[in-house]
Amino acid sequence: MKIFVTGVNGQLGHDVINELTRRRQNCIGSDITAVYAGIADNSAVTKAPYIGIDITDSAQVMNALNEIQPDTVIHCAAFTKVDLAEDKPEICWSVNVDGTYNIAKACRAIDASMIYISTDYVFPGTGTDPYEPEDAYNPISVYGITKLAGELAVKSLLQRFFIVRTAWVFGLNGSNFVKTMLNVAKTHDTVRVVNDQIGTPTYTPDLARLLCDMVETEKYGTYHATNEGGYISWYDFTCEIYRQAGLDTTVVPVTTEEYGLSKANRPKNSRLSKKCLAENFAVLPEWKDALQRYLKEIQYDKDNQ
Repeated sequence: MKIFVTGVNGQLGHDVINELTRRRQNCIGSDITAVYAGIADNSAVTKAPYIGIDITDSAQVMNALNEIQPDTVIHCAAFTKVDLAEDKPEICWSVNVDGTYNIAKACRAIDASMIYISTDYVFPGTGTDPYEPEDAYNPISVYGITKLAGELAVKSLLQRFFIVRTAWVFGLNGSNFVKTMLNVAKTHDTVRVVNDQIGTPTYTPDLARLLCDMVETEKYGTYHATNEGGYISWYDFTCEIYRQAGLDTTVVPVTTEEYGLSKANRPKNSRLSKKCLAENFAVLPEWKDALQRYLKEIQYDKDNQ
């Protein structure tokens, strides 16, 4: 099987290539830069075949996939800066919608399957019940609107696809909430963190393993995937980050309204039901275990920060 992966300069794409290589799959990475520009960690992704493509260029995408002829595409590339998307909706749309449409159209042309990474932001984020894959979507931000439009593009063009909605992603290659909180603790004795946005973190190596499991099957459809361990707030997550990191930084819970720094509307209910996932695939490990492995991966040592 030949697998083409977009967005390998980012958190998830980086780990997908590493996992595919570990499984000895024939894989090719891509991103917008001419050469790989992610973290130089000497892992498989830094040595794997790579091509630079602009996914918003339809002809470029079609030519690349025609030449490579992958059996499947794992589409990790996305515009994920949620607040910036409110100021630059055209760019966000171009990447998340037009880019996804171009990938899906090329997959149809060469009869390849596709995995599209989506988000809890396609839902309105109201109530307290976990969202099922088939629940009504109603995004409340530019980012959410574009990710939903990307889903609809995939569904309109392909029959063999996986849509995988995830949330609260953290990994080695790139910025994320865990890194931010560890950095904040270097200069602040006290931090304010929202306690009314509820969801579950997702560690990218764990999600990458799931995606690689999926491409080896034909169990197509829409799935929700985050780590196990229950639903928590960003406040709860921060407290556990500092506990595991051995930091005594004080964490003060505040409401979204009290925090007041975000430009984009964020869902307060990011609970994703993984019932469908559990019926078809192995679920991800618990998030506390994932956090422990992540702190070890980044070689975090509070005494040497």
